[in-house]
Parts: sequence; C-alpha cells; structure tokens
Amino acid sequence: MAMPSPVTVPRYTIQDLESFPDDGNRYELLDGVLLVTPQPAPSHQIVVARLVKILSVYLEEAGRAEVVSPGGVEVEPNVHLEPDLLVVPIEALRPALVGEGRWTSIKQWWLAVEVSGPESRIYDRDHKRPAYLSLGVREVWRIDLREKRAYVSRAGEVGETQVDDPLTWLPPGMAEPLVIEVPRLFALP
Repeated sequence: MAMPSPVTVPRYTIQDLESFPDDGNRYELLDGVLLVTPQPAPSHQIVVARLVKILSVYLEEAGRAEVVSPGGVEVEPNVHLEPDLLVVPIEALRPALVGEGRWTSIKQWWLAVEVSGPESRIYDRDHKRPAYLSLGVREVWRIDLREKRAYVSRAGEVGETQVDDPLTWLPPGMAEPLVIEVPRLFALP
C-alpha cells in the first residue's frame, strides 16, 4: 500500500514579505508560516480608531509610551505580526525612530490589541495571542466583534480572561488606571 507523502508547508522570512503585493490583505508570519487575513470591515476599523483615541489621550500626558496602529512585532528571521494596535514605551521605540527605523529594533511592548472578526478570531485567539506573550508583550487584549466583549491575557498567566465591563489597564509608571466602558467600543455612531 502506498503511503501518502507528507504535506510540506512553505516557510517564509520577513525579507520574503517585502516582495508580497499590496493588495489589501494583511500578511503576517508566525515561525515562518504565512497568516493571511482580508481587509478589515468598517466595524473593525471603528473599534480600532476608538481604542487608539482612548489610549492616546490616556498616555499622552505622561509621555511614557506611544500608540501605533497597526503595529509591528517582528523577530528576525521569521516572525512578523501586526496587531491592530500596539503600545510601545518611549525608551523601546527610540531605536526604531533612527536610521532604517525597523520594527525588529523594538524589543519591549506594553500592550497588543487584536480586534477579532469572523475571519481572524481563530488566528487572534489561538495563534497570535500566545505568540505575543511568548515574545515578551506584557498584555494582550482581544476585542471580539461578534460577542461584543473584551478578553485580556497577561504575561505569566494562562489563557485569556473575559471582561464584559469595565476594562481596566494600569501600565508601568501611570498614577491612575485607564478604565474603558466596553459597550461604548461597539456603540453605533
């Protein structure tokens, strides 16, 4: 009896991604395996924009971190993840702002946020969330568009915790925590 040949999954590098088309899809790598998600829906983008605004206002006065969207968590040669939103402390961001300015020069992240729609829920929850934490991201939020809930994962903890309301975050060096009313993220404009 003939044995089936094993399936070989192509592996890519960050350098390979630079030749991919700019076609609206998001191309990411996790240990060289390509993850492709389609262009986000308007509801996704509205939630991301609201979070960027809330986090930026909160962090601006202290001047200790920046919010970028989308962000990049890159580790050469074969990890390139693009969270919908990334909070990077200023001291970790400075190396990326000089010279070539590559994401690979950032080695510290306070928060990665993924807004999960139907096409990205499994990637975000089962693959990207644990990858962020293993790479050193302190906290990961997964905002689920279908369930209209937030899920929080922290370094050193197992799994993710469901947060219906409110979502509270206290990054290093901040005197007061940020409190986000989760239902407001999903309210119709």
